[in-house]
Amino acid sequence: MLEVYWAALRSGLYITAVNWHLTPAEAAYVVDDCEASALVVSVDAAAALPADPTELPKVRCRLVFGGAVDGYDDYEAVLAQQSDEPLESQPRGQDMLYSSGTTGRPKGIKPQLPEGQVHETVDPYTAVFAPMYGFDADTVYLCPAPLYHAAPLRFCGTINSVGGTVIVMDRFDAAEALALIERHRVTHSQWVPTMFVRMLKLPSEIRDRYDVSSMRVAIHAAAPCPVEVKRAMIDWWGPVIHEYYASTEGAGATFIDSAQALARPGSVGRDGVLGIVHICDEAGHELPTGEIGTVYWERDQVPFEYHNDPVKTASAQHPDHPTWTTSGDIGYLDDDRFLYLTDRAAFTIISGGVNIYPQESENVLTLHPKVYDVAVIGVPHDEMGEEVKAVVQLVDGVTGNADIERELLDYVRERVAHYKAPRSIDFVDDLPRTPTGKLVKHTLRARYVPA
Repeated sequence: MLEVYWAALRSGLYITAVNWHLTPAEAAYVVDDCEASALVVSVDAAAALPADPTELPKVRCRLVFGGAVDGYDDYEAVLAQQSDEPLESQPRGQDMLYSSGTTGRPKGIKPQLPEGQVHETVDPYTAVFAPMYGFDADTVYLCPAPLYHAAPLRFCGTINSVGGTVIVMDRFDAAEALALIERHRVTHSQWVPTMFVRMLKLPSEIRDRYDVSSMRVAIHAAAPCPVEVKRAMIDWWGPVIHEYYASTEGAGATFIDSAQALARPGSVGRDGVLGIVHICDEAGHELPTGEIGTVYWERDQVPFEYHNDPVKTASAQHPDHPTWTTSGDIGYLDDDRFLYLTDRAAFTIISGGVNIYPQESENVLTLHPKVYDVAVIGVPHDEMGEEVKAVVQLVDGVTGNADIERELLDYVRERVAHYKAPRSIDFVDDLPRTPTGKLVKHTLRARYVPA
């Protein structure tokens, strides 16, 4: 994966990493929408794509590694036929990753291609994160998350660019992560809060078995981290826990270290390094300190566009300041410009650090003949942060029970990737809607969130 990533970045190309947990139809949409002309897959991930090549007409080159797949050329064999002389021109490329929209369709986040050769232009992640966290040639970085996510892919690229060592886990396992830290004397790592929870829940004899004293910086992001969890990790690993708040769009970022987090529980950090935060009301007016509103990021220029979706791109921009953009998150600033988030964009569900957009499951369940109305929400979960739940109003004459729940769960899981599908269903007499038919989702979610 990283070899292909760097090939694109040293050839002036866009590269899109595709989540292999998607259904073939979902993965095919991403490959087609990003207009990929070359497709590189592992033999294990090939099943995530349609077997019929005519379903991906824009793809001209198909390569597979790790085994043979019909319709694909062998990656290593094709590579062996090429010259190993470096290209004279190596313009810097860029990643183009996908973040699902609230309508359910994934949206490509397309930054501008940098101008210049790869050795002449420094990507913003290396420029910001390398000095901030001390990444250098002696860094040993543990990546416990899949590389189809933005942060793991970009951080691995940053470590590569400064000459450090990257260790990528095939899948996260709490005890194995600790073992890898000890075995490789890991100095830097990045996590989501769910991973912290799972490591903290290990029996003490397992936690105490491994020496993690080599860890200098343990970064976490992607989801809200409960204050108690962060405090427990600092107690265990020491003041090496760092958090940043950002998005796949790369509009901006806040940062907070262990000492600051203990002094300001719940904050996701302060701005100023990568963008300036503005808190605005629904009309776009800037709000004073302490008041809750939409989080906008001010940059010198618009840092991204949504591929093939100018309407969505425009909707992310401030009405009066086009270089201010938002992902829709809600929060407030304190007197020292530390940011606190109070809600998530468009009721996005964040489970185990992964963004899940409920509209996809809602659209599927709405089509079931026994469903009259449906809402999909995130409800609190001790380990995952949030869990996906469907709340369903059945048609007249159908009574909700365990058999109906199983039928509906199977129905949606046949059409949507399992990690995005509801884990449970509650049946209600009606759902809260306005007279115009708009679902009042915050009222529904409040039933499941402790006061």
